Amino acid sequence: MSRMITADLVDLDLSVDTKEAAARSLAERMVALGRVTDLDGFLADVAAREAQMPTGLDGGIGIPHCRSAHVTEPTLAFGRSAAGVDFGAPDGPADLIFLIAAPAGADDAHLTILSSLARHLMDEEFTHALRSATAPAAVAALIAGEQEPEQAPEVLPAAEAPEVKETPAGGAPVGQEASVAEAPPAPGGEAAGAPGAAGGLGGTPSSGKGRGGAEEPFRIVAVTSCPTGIAHTYMAAESLEKAGQTAGVELVVETQGSAGFTRLDPAVVAAADGVIFAHDVPVREKERFAGKPTVDVGVKAGISRPAELIAEVRGKAERGETSAPATAGTPVENAGTPDEGYGTRLRKWLMSGVSYMVPFVAAGGLLIALGFAIGGYDIDKAPSVAEHFAWGQADSWAALMFQIGGLAFAFLVPVLAGYISYGMADRPGLVPGFVGGSIALTVNAGFLGGLAAGLIAGGTVLAIQKARVPAALRGIMPVVVIPLLSSVVVGFMMFLVIGKPIASLQKALTDWLSGLSGANAIILGVILGLMMCFDLGGPLNKVAYAFAVGGLATPNEGSLKVMAAVMAAGMVPPLAMALATTVRGRLFTRTERENGKAAWVLGASFITEGAIPFAAADPLRVIPAAMAGGAVTGALSMAFECTLRAPHGGVFVIPLIGNPFLYLLAIAAGTVVSAGLVILLKGARKTTPEGEPANRETQAGTKVTVAA
Repeated sequence: MSRMITADLVDLDLSVDTKEAAARSLAERMVALGRVTDLDGFLADVAAREAQMPTGLDGGIGIPHCRSAHVTEPTLAFGRSAAGVDFGAPDGPADLIFLIAAPAGADDAHLTILSSLARHLMDEEFTHALRSATAPAAVAALIAGEQEPEQAPEVLPAAEAPEVKETPAGGAPVGQEASVAEAPPAPGGEAAGAPGAAGGLGGTPSSGKGRGGAEEPFRIVAVTSCPTGIAHTYMAAESLEKAGQTAGVELVVETQGSAGFTRLDPAVVAAADGVIFAHDVPVREKERFAGKPTVDVGVKAGISRPAELIAEVRGKAERGETSAPATAGTPVENAGTPDEGYGTRLRKWLMSGVSYMVPFVAAGGLLIALGFAIGGYDIDKAPSVAEHFAWGQADSWAALMFQIGGLAFAFLVPVLAGYISYGMADRPGLVPGFVGGSIALTVNAGFLGGLAAGLIAGGTVLAIQKARVPAALRGIMPVVVIPLLSSVVVGFMMFLVIGKPIASLQKALTDWLSGLSGANAIILGVILGLMMCFDLGGPLNKVAYAFAVGGLATPNEGSLKVMAAVMAAGMVPPLAMALATTVRGRLFTRTERENGKAAWVLGASFITEGAIPFAAADPLRVIPAAMAGGAVTGALSMAFECTLRAPHGGVFVIPLIGNPFLYLLAIAAGTVVSAGLVILLKGARKTTPEGEPANRETQAGTKVTVAA
């Protein structure tokens, strides 16, 4: 395998002002060596990873990284900045900057090699050697594991660099093949979690009473993970292990990285006195650690304050505080981690409910629309198909579809409330959430009542879980006590306290939508169009969509117009990008032109997310253009008084749309506006015929990089 880092990938005088410029400068070295095929596409992937969480670390380190389809082989580039570059670290700018590029389909061995760099960065001798080295070849040899830190300042030609087979402390050398089956070594030197490992927890502890009858040390097991699973995962593991050695505790870490994970020995987990979770993605098989004193934090806390985490878990053990019995991982298990603000957690909870609700909306709404299309708008008065069904009559089949769709649609509010509560409190929140959602329907509180019921149910369950209960009752808490008490509380609140006021508000909203006409309707169409196109499938888009779908629960002329405007505006961004890449392909990269072909189908199907690749690569041009077109389409749809009974389907449900020809005209107008605007904005840049920036050197020093 070719070396991951060479002298050509090292810049000891990185003169840039921003992290975007730093990433571009280092990425250009990868492009020059043929390791990255599309500079802008790769930088968009780096920016997307950076948006998840800053990659700056304490100690003056920046470690931007990503997996990308534009990377041909695993590659490291290193830059040293005298002025420092802000990567969001709490202690200030970074002077040591590593850009890690992994192919989208990187094999396990490559990811394991990448992880070893993260562990080396926790070694002060290693970082000191990087800061004092005077030649790129020496730095490349040091990072590749071909020199010990104390040898780093000496210049060693790359051609003469020896191939060292031994693995330095902290993991496999970067640039040397490693087997993913071999877990990163524990402080004692053997695989973490291996029975009988020195310093491990399996079998007889090496530092227990077997040594002169001394008291056994405190035992901790930890799990670390990050969104990419390349850097922070292993840096947190190394930091925790070193802090454990300093504190005199036995600590073993399970790293759940992109290459998968090797489970800790069950005996090791069973013998542990405490658990530390340092993660930004859900812990896999979390139920293994149930019933133990647990500290649950973000992965950066594992890197920056490991000693505090160890002290905290020891304190919980002394006080007898244990975690509730865990269930298997859920899609919203990580919603509301301690380092997130309330607004972020609230958004995750609400999006949890909406995401589970959408399939019911799509299936039920489309069946209802088909029933109307086949049997006419009087099909809602048809008798039950269980009592009367004629196999040869179209009206009977229309009634069948309508009634199945109606039943599916009836789950909309209970599912919304149930899974909001689920997002807040996991499985114990399902029962009170569904109960509260059903009550919202009973008291005619509708969609807004479902939102309130879900939040109340989740909050109630979380409050009950904080109560200290005798050990004898813990086993029945999630099965009997929590569902019983939380359902009573939610039922009381919805029936007697807030249900009727919300029902009045829901009725007022419905009446307002019914009376929309003229300028008011057009203004609403503009607002909904802007919301649908601002984040292209993100939270604001989902709010607008949920508002429209909620109106279908009690359909009237106004709510049907809203649904039509929302779907039309949501189709514009991908269709506009597809049109723009067709008309002026030279303004786009080869990858974007390929994405443009798929965007025709995605846009026609009302999948707004089809425009995300374009927005990620050039948000300051693509997003405003998309919003302008969406606003035009939303306004025209309202002005043309188009209606829609189906909550999804794109052009495939055009026969079910009121004023279909004008509806298509509104979509076409918005698409042309967005495409024209994005072409105009992109054309303002000087580009080559191939669509790449004409002067990368000039752009690298400006602020108009990944984010522009």
